[in-house]
Amino acid sequence: MSVFGVGVAYGIATLFVMFSGMPIAFALGAVAVVFMGIYMPEASLDTVTQNVYEEMASITLLSIPLFILKGAAIGKSRAGQDLYSAIHAWLHRVPGGLGVANVFACALFAAMAGSSPATCSAIGSAGIPEMRKRGYSGGFAAGIIAAGGTLGILLPPSITMILFAVAAEKSLGRLFLAGIGPALLLVSLFGGYAVIRFRKEYAAAKLAYEKTGAESAILVHDKFTMAERFSVLPRVLPFVLLLTGVMLALYGGYATPSETAGLGGLLALILIALIYGVWRPGDLAPILTSTVRESTMLMLIIGMSLLYSYVMSYLHISQSAAESVVAMHLPRWELLLAVLVLVVMLGFFLPPVSIILMTAPIILPPLRAANFDIIWFGVVMTIVMEMGLIHPPVGLNIFVIHNVAPDIPLREVIFGTLPFVLLMMLAVLVLCFLPEISTWLPNLIMGPDGSP
Repeated sequence: MSVFGVGVAYGIATLFVMFSGMPIAFALGAVAVVFMGIYMPEASLDTVTQNVYEEMASITLLSIPLFILKGAAIGKSRAGQDLYSAIHAWLHRVPGGLGVANVFACALFAAMAGSSPATCSAIGSAGIPEMRKRGYSGGFAAGIIAAGGTLGILLPPSITMILFAVAAEKSLGRLFLAGIGPALLLVSLFGGYAVIRFRKEYAAAKLAYEKTGAESAILVHDKFTMAERFSVLPRVLPFVLLLTGVMLALYGGYATPSETAGLGGLLALILIALIYGVWRPGDLAPILTSTVRESTMLMLIIGMSLLYSYVMSYLHISQSAAESVVAMHLPRWELLLAVLVLVVMLGFFLPPVSIILMTAPIILPPLRAANFDIIWFGVVMTIVMEMGLIHPPVGLNIFVIHNVAPDIPLREVIFGTLPFVLLMMLAVLVLCFLPEISTWLPNLIMGPDGSP
């Protein structure tokens, strides 16, 4: 069978197994092993476990379970709710300040936890009831938290970016730095939309009150004294300092990503013990269980995805696909558009982890040949994958929010997230015209060639 025929069969088999309901890790591993048995030497089956182990035995990947531990320690405590309360107290005078506070709370929590679902769950459990209580519509409240949670895979310590750095063989520190500018752009866009949407809902509520006398909680303004504002800071500042310290250790060259992750996880455990009294075995059990469960799931997906990519490479599927794309001689921006459309389509069905590890061998060679900055592309691809977290049919954050706020109909949650999908598209467009938003900071700190 020709390479093209093998590639088509590989893709169809993958889709069939995934749609059968088999977990992603086992689906990818099963397809890879079957094709190894059919098209590769028999002895290659004896090396499956060795290949998976060697692919996972990366010092960079070691940071993933440690960052997950840090996120679980913060997410399973009251840190997320306290963070949200503190920001709300300081932003209550801004029109739509409660919505803006949720955006900022999601961004800060995402930077500490590195997980989108954890951010949605931690901030949403406090933020959505508060917004609903103050008259915000269900779709608006759900959309803000779902979109804010996506910042968890763009802001460091993003697990998705760790995997992209491994797949693209690029500096993780440089990629982390490149994500900060675009993340701030998205925070600004989300916050701006929150203000505009609040004004619209406020005007509608005021008009209804004038016509019918129907009161809405959105017309009531919160008031916080200066003493109340400062009183919420003591529990929050230690975690902000933890975030700052971890970033300084990483970007200052004082520690490797794995050492930084270990330091962050240890300090997070110490902080929740000192501030919230979470130190007994019964208190720590949910944190450690969540860490082991999520780490195991991710590492299995990573190991099997890399085995899947190895088989693609051995059978020359990825090389042939890349050569076919290059042979089309697409203009570089049309090439980028085609790649991003592919990522969007895969985002309908697959999580970011699988998208990166499955597509990197195919899409990166043509992009390099077209002289695209791979670090910049990693950030753009991450934003596009973020969109997959908040649009149907799979949108993970949509279902996390629905679990956090089951009283909001799923249809309302979906329509609440769509404006944020459009804002992400706008951010991608801006980054195409102004790539310096992403590249300026890493070039400033690490130099144009990536050297310190």
